Amino acid sequence: MALFQMKWLRRFVRRNTSPIPENRAELWKRRLSIGYALLAWNAFGMVCYMVYTGRSDWAKHYGYKTKEELALSPAQQFAQHIHVEGTGKIIRFSGFTKKEEVPFDSSKVEPVQK
Repeated sequence: MALFQMKWLRRFVRRNTSPIPENRAELWKRRLSIGYALLAWNAFGMVCYMVYTGRSDWAKHYGYKTKEELALSPAQQFAQHIHVEGTGKIIRFSGFTKKEEVPFDSSKVEPVQK
């Protein structure tokens, strides 16, 4: 785990805290896991509700995407987002079959203003 690779943090926590009994630690571990499960379940329900009501693309629904961005395919939007330079091909697959191949030229795509 990455936390234990930071030995200075572990030493700091050990030096400045006192140990707690195991039964109390187990009780709080159980409480936190129940809280996490409830939070995750509510987040999943919210995502399902947003998809059901047609707001799965929240940036489009709230007007954060321009018409130029909406005209691009998701692959072109991603290539633009990671600042791909030059030309190439965007290949779309469905399963193991190739559906379409579209040329992509980053010089023809307007950069997104942040």
